[in-house]
Amino acid sequence: MQKETIAVHGGYNNKEGWGTMNVPIAQTTAFAFRDAEHAANLFALKELGSIYSRLTNPTTDILEQRFAQLEGGAGALCVASGQAAIFYAIANVAQAGDNVLISDKLYGGAVTLLTHSLKRFGISAKIFKSEDASNLEEQIDENTKAIFFESLSNPQIAVADVEKIVEIAKRNGVLTICDNTVASAWLFNPIKWGVDIVVHSTSKYTNGQGSAIGGVIIERDGLADFFKQNSKRYPHFNEPDESYHGLVYTEVPLPNFTLRARLALLRDFGAAQSPHNSWLLLQTIETLDIRMDKHSNSALEVAKFLETHPKVKSVNYPGLESSVYHEKAQKYFKDGKASGLISFEVEDFDAAKKVIDSAKLFSVVVNIGDSKSLIVHPASTTHSQMNEKELKEAGINPTTIRLSIGLENPIDLVEDLKQALE
Repeated sequence: MQKETIAVHGGYNNKEGWGTMNVPIAQTTAFAFRDAEHAANLFALKELGSIYSRLTNPTTDILEQRFAQLEGGAGALCVASGQAAIFYAIANVAQAGDNVLISDKLYGGAVTLLTHSLKRFGISAKIFKSEDASNLEEQIDENTKAIFFESLSNPQIAVADVEKIVEIAKRNGVLTICDNTVASAWLFNPIKWGVDIVVHSTSKYTNGQGSAIGGVIIERDGLADFFKQNSKRYPHFNEPDESYHGLVYTEVPLPNFTLRARLALLRDFGAAQSPHNSWLLLQTIETLDIRMDKHSNSALEVAKFLETHPKVKSVNYPGLESSVYHEKAQKYFKDGKASGLISFEVEDFDAAKKVIDSAKLFSVVVNIGDSKSLIVHPASTTHSQMNEKELKEAGINPTTIRLSIGLENPIDLVEDLKQALE
């Protein structure tokens, strides 16, 4: 099926079960078993089915199937937030003494998680240049367990050299994890470019209305072979899991990465996706294609206006022909569309504050991907935990303003920015 059709029908057959046109909400904590043997079989993976909504839920299962199909993956796991998805993706392969390589251009929350919070678990992070991966390979060592980057970064709106990153990772037998939140499953599919794991904050463009928090992890097909070939680097996928009846994940004919994340991490840490939020996300994912095209088209119009305004020093948007990322955007993203995020620079901090405070249609909000247009000052909000040196290295200045272009008419958005810049 084509992606537009998958977004509407993937994972659900309305001729089964209750026959409802809309996917039902399985709003329940636990599920009744037929008998003691059925219960034991489910826990032993001899049968598949719902046990407890922290682990599995029918509504969430449909969302997971739909996401896996949209991203071209073999399996998916929905969790409570995008941050939980990133944490589980890393914690699924790394332990004390290990390290991960992370992009120099990441969302601020991801930076603090990966460089500060994970340090308390004994997992260190080393930073590489995602634009060209020029210093990536030299930093890989025997304890490197993952390479993490964003396909389209927030708020720098930088495009990673996905092909180069994957090439280096495969040569060294290291897992790649791509955060595809900003590009979305409609504009880009990292798995098709060889990426192993894809994560999303589904709170953003997947939801599109700012009404639900969620995250998802998707894995490519064939990871069992990858873990076997690199068994020294990833022993816990190849050795018996004492916490789960001595299960060896690579011997189970199910998607290995998300299976272990579900049975070990979701079981123990419990950041489960709410069935109601899964249902909300199933509603909004149906229109993902339409919305992403609209966000992208409108963002390009707004970016073109900003590029010509005398009070704007520079504009970051890969859809612009003047952008250093334009060629990569044409290469990786569907029809060269670059999603709905724009960042731009003004003269100084006071000018940035004035623009943000003067905007009328743009709400001052730290979310992105909403149907309503949003504006924010990253250095003092989403990336405020980073010091001056870290902000500079990440390409974020006191003069940077980030826009999330919504579904309004771009003419009105341009007029609003025009008056705000006066």
